[in-house]
Amino acid sequence: QVQLVESGGGLVQPGGSLRLSCAASGSISSMNVMGWYRQAPGKERDMVAVAFSTGPKNYADSVNGRFTVSRDNVLNTVYLQMNSLKPEDTAVYYCHYRTLRNTDDSWGQGTQVTVSS
Repeated sequence: QVQLVESGGGLVQPGGSLRLSCAASGSISSMNVMGWYRQAPGKERDMVAVAFSTGPKNYADSVNGRFTVSRDNVLNTVYLQMNSLKPEDTAVYYCHYRTLRNTDDSWGQGTQVTVSS
């Protein structure tokens, strides 16, 4: 199994920025997909951004152009740079890991992001 620990959440004003980090440990496959999902109360958990270890990245339409996902494969860490934040970005953000062939996956415990004046 892979363990994920998120950090970087908090309170920010609209238009501000936050940088989330997720450090993975354990039996990490070199061929994997790591990324971020978010969930607001009463809503389903949705993909925000994911990054394949081979390079490609996918973004939700709602964050494309504002958020950037990146990886440090030496540190087994994935980041989410969040710019031009909006109140509708408020949610619990969860880090996710899966092997490329989907034989294993793990979730972080979540970190709260609140965008408010």
